[in-house]
Amino acid sequence: MLNHEGSTSSVHATAFADAYTWLSQQGEAILQEQIELANVPSPPFQEHTRAEVLRAKLLTIGVTPASDEIGNVLAEYPAAPGETSRTPVIIAAHLDTVFGPHTPIAIRSVGPRWVGPGITDNARGLAVSLAVLRALVRGEPAPRHPLIFAFTVGEEGRGDLRGVKHLFAEGSPLRNAEAFIAVDGSGLGRIVHHALGSRRFRITVEGGGGHSWSNWGRSNPANAVGDLIHRLTALALPDDPRTTLTVARLGGGISINAIPAECWVELDLRSLSNATLLNIESRIRDALFESIATEKARGDGVLSSRFELIGERPAGSLSASHDLVQAASQATRSFGVEPEYAVSSTDANIPLALGIPAVAIGGGGESGETHTENEWFEDTNGASGSLRLLSLLAAVAGFGAQHPR
Repeated sequence: MLNHEGSTSSVHATAFADAYTWLSQQGEAILQEQIELANVPSPPFQEHTRAEVLRAKLLTIGVTPASDEIGNVLAEYPAAPGETSRTPVIIAAHLDTVFGPHTPIAIRSVGPRWVGPGITDNARGLAVSLAVLRALVRGEPAPRHPLIFAFTVGEEGRGDLRGVKHLFAEGSPLRNAEAFIAVDGSGLGRIVHHALGSRRFRITVEGGGGHSWSNWGRSNPANAVGDLIHRLTALALPDDPRTTLTVARLGGGISINAIPAECWVELDLRSLSNATLLNIESRIRDALFESIATEKARGDGVLSSRFELIGERPAGSLSASHDLVQAASQATRSFGVEPEYAVSSTDANIPLALGIPAVAIGGGGESGETHTENEWFEDTNGASGSLRLLSLLAAVAGFGAQHPR
């Protein structure tokens, strides 16, 4: 997968050096573009405004973007002549944020930090990816593998990785990708090569409802849901592979003086093992059956339930000894940073689950309060995050030269 041929020509070496040198001077420009993009709202399932901004930027770079039917924006940097049959390297950065359409977006400076919803996740990944593409277009190094920059929808929350799932749908030519690199958030050390899997459920219990006094004694959906939650807190979860089960949201009923006709709960189940996810799901279903039976025995009336899968992110992993992980590690160490091998849920989940070599890396800088309205970013190392990505692409796609550090 990696380019072990060394420099192929002085022309290629000079082209890559030109791209690298130009990019090294773009730290402030990358930050300003990050702020600009963060100020463009991109709620879940409403990423079109930010996507149009990205499309306009790509055109100014000299790249003609393509869009698919669900809103992903794609830009290709071609392989060297004669290398057109080679498999692509995909660089992905997600367009969406976790914030809904009613969240006010106003990025502001607070000392050395920039603060506001989505300033890091994932405005940083978008800005770094655009900067690297600009550097390639300016320097014109010729890779052995084509590069596809994918700006994806639906990475966050209920989006359920819908953008990258579409890219790798059954029959997609991208399933033969050479490698996949997600650029997500901040940081210069973290290398995600374990995909954290998840299955998310909405469980609804329905009954007859009624008045809290005159109909008291009827089977109560809220009692059944409460009993279910109690059973789930006692459910034994494995430490290896690490597995978590979170009661995330619940609700139901129409009034304080009424037996609810419906009650619901949403659960977030996570694990490093797909088999464990399915095993725990089976046990959740058993617990629901027992809770329904307990409430039916206590009260009068019929209860029914619905068990819906509302989110699915497959687990997957790539050995730390794999060429792609080692290339990311080498690129990281070249900036004096020791790699931190990590587990997370990102766009890389889908290619990893399909057996495609994939990692997720940050775009440099430091951040905190992610997924809150006080999310912040501090530009502690300028263009280093973008230079790390460019160096990694040099190793994976084969520009014919190592970076000139």
